[in-house]
Amino acid sequence: MVVGIAFYDVKGSADIILLAMNLERQIEQYLPQPVLELVKDISGQATKLGQRVYLVGGVVRDLLLGYPNFDLDLVVEGDAVKLAQQVGETGQAKLLAHHRFGTAKLGYENFTLDLATARKETYARPGALPEVTAGTLKDDLIRRDFSINAMAISLAAKGYGELIDPYQGRNDLEHRLIRILHPRSFSDDATRILRGVRYEQRLGFEFEAQTAQLLKQYIPMLDSISGDRIRHELELILKEEQPELAIQRLSELGVLARIAPSLKGDGWIADKFDKARRLKKTNQLPSLHFCLLVYSLSETALEQLLSRLNIQAKLSRAMLDTLHLKTKLPLLDRPSLKPSEIYHLLREYEPLAIQANAIASESPTARRFLRLFLTKLRYVRTVLDGEELKKFGISAGPEMGKILQALHRARLNGEVRTRADEEKLALSLKAINLHADPVKLPGSDRRSTSGPCGTQSEGHSE
Repeated sequence: MVVGIAFYDVKGSADIILLAMNLERQIEQYLPQPVLELVKDISGQATKLGQRVYLVGGVVRDLLLGYPNFDLDLVVEGDAVKLAQQVGETGQAKLLAHHRFGTAKLGYENFTLDLATARKETYARPGALPEVTAGTLKDDLIRRDFSINAMAISLAAKGYGELIDPYQGRNDLEHRLIRILHPRSFSDDATRILRGVRYEQRLGFEFEAQTAQLLKQYIPMLDSISGDRIRHELELILKEEQPELAIQRLSELGVLARIAPSLKGDGWIADKFDKARRLKKTNQLPSLHFCLLVYSLSETALEQLLSRLNIQAKLSRAMLDTLHLKTKLPLLDRPSLKPSEIYHLLREYEPLAIQANAIASESPTARRFLRLFLTKLRYVRTVLDGEELKKFGISAGPEMGKILQALHRARLNGEVRTRADEEKLALSLKAINLHADPVKLPGSDRRSTSGPCGTQSEGHSE
């Protein structure tokens, strides 16, 4: 099988040479058997419709590198939505089609397949979203970001396994290079700057010389990109296994400063991201990374960034809370704090903000109390509730509210431990018609060395 490959430089010149490469054996070994059978079935159905199907993009790159990647993208020279509908009717897939964009997603129990009609893109102006029309595989590959992502593998019976590599992608993989496909690439879409750095750091590659030069030249074009698109690229970076590598590189290149002048990617970020990873809370890591990334910002700078990136409300609240709590950390740097006092200081903050400060704080005492709240104090509940208090003749209203608060404080501080303790305290508070600080249970004024939540109860320091 002979494939024509065009070796392009970023000035647009090309030399055509002939190489032969067929990846049939690699595909058979790389894809899990159920996925392989499905892909072959899809290709067979496409052939009956007079269409051709190709495996494209990241999965081809990772197959050649030997990295696992079952996020499969298929490009169809034909009608991808029609093909996906036909496949969905004959299989067990859940179909999600976007007729306007000529794309479809087939969802199976353990994986998904994305199908897209081969597309041609034109840009009305730099930074604008492209205008998309149906095209050929050649059109589809030229619209991609880098040579290593602009390869395809034919899945048709005739030519099955044939590598289509018109932009030197395999050669760049071998030389560990990130190369754009044409000199307008970063001008057309400056998010490729962020994406390129992500690939560079994930793969341990470097930018090809002219690509590096053009990248630096077009950094100002990031100003033409919508906040949503920049945020999306940052989210992908912060989901990487070691996002600090890309963040530090973006800082070196001046990209972070272009997004927000006060953003920094330095050794401090690397250390805190590493600490965040050790928590092994994978689902919250990208959001936690965001909170740590903005830790050095002023509140004004953060509000500008939140507006620029159009960050959704819950994460915005967590990022703002991160900075607000940072200013309150001196209040937590007191070993004598009771658990109820710690709870009162932290209860209104987003847990993500508390976790970020538990990582970032320089105070061992504050870090310990922040972790105590996250792991124990926020889960402490009383046994008695309002309905139970009514049985003791305590009416709903301010009196009941104060008694419930007093019971909760006593629970936090280890002053009550059982249901009977709570009932005794509630009745004693009712008897004195609570107007001041709650009366403690007999003996509760004794200083204990350790409360139920693992901290000193009354003024003992370490």
